[in-house]
Amino acid sequence: MLADLHTHTSTSHGHHSAAGMYEAAAAAGLDLFGLSEHSPLPEEYACKLYVPAFPGNFRDFVRDVQALRQRELEREDRPLPLLGVELDWLPGYPRHMGRFLSCWPFSYVIGSLHYVGLFPVARPHTWTDGREAAYARYREYYEEMARMAASGLVNVASHPDFIKRASYGLFHEWLREKGSLDVVARAVQAMTDNGVIMEVSSAGLRQPFAEPYPCPAIMGLAADFGADIRLASDAHDRADVGAGLADVARYARSFGFRCDTLPLRPDDIAARPAALAQALDYLDGPLPRLRFAL
Repeated sequence: MLADLHTHTSTSHGHHSAAGMYEAAAAAGLDLFGLSEHSPLPEEYACKLYVPAFPGNFRDFVRDVQALRQRELEREDRPLPLLGVELDWLPGYPRHMGRFLSCWPFSYVIGSLHYVGLFPVARPHTWTDGREAAYARYREYYEEMARMAASGLVNVASHPDFIKRASYGLFHEWLREKGSLDVVARAVQAMTDNGVIMEVSSAGLRQPFAEPYPCPAIMGLAADFGADIRLASDAHDRADVGAGLADVARYARSFGFRCDTLPLRPDDIAARPAALAQALDYLDGPLPRLRFAL
């Protein structure tokens, strides 16, 4: 079973349309392909990477993915398109997040922390306020991740150490500090306690530090807690669809993980019974999950 459920389009800051990304998934031989555009942000937040038309064009994104699904639904030799979303976790905006999710028939919701408060964690020039402030920010990041996992709004926790992207060395210094891994462990435990799948992303391999998300220390915690994991590319370009999944599969196996877990709705499962028949396990619940050998 080959699946990539975390990808983006030109709706926000990807490089290609939903159809273009889908054709890349077909060329890569995927069985399931999820398009998971970013959720629109409140006015108080700003992402300079997004195209000016976003978020007004989000409706068009949903329409395009639904059209893809209708066109490809009966073609079992092609990937099944899935409508997903990458929800920006914004703790001060629970009504904003809830209302948004209620508007669309998402197959799954990926929860992400790109901000700590109003602080955009991926911008290098914002990490200039010293070690003490950075350490406090790392702690707050994982405290919010635990709350996100317990919220009931998300099925997957994405790139669990994305905060290292612009502060890689400092982040690993913090992880070595006494008590830091305890903070991270509480977030991982919240995932396992609430049935939230932890993403293992190849996107970090495309960064200068060439380390998957999450790093080995967090992978070890996830293995200790018995977390479910989900491999993903976080592709923003056709060339990255499915890229590095074999690498992160080997990475996950090195920590003892043996299964890739997919959050799927019953109608998604019914649409591809032959492909999904190889599932090792079926986990019932608010959103059924299937496990496949890595």
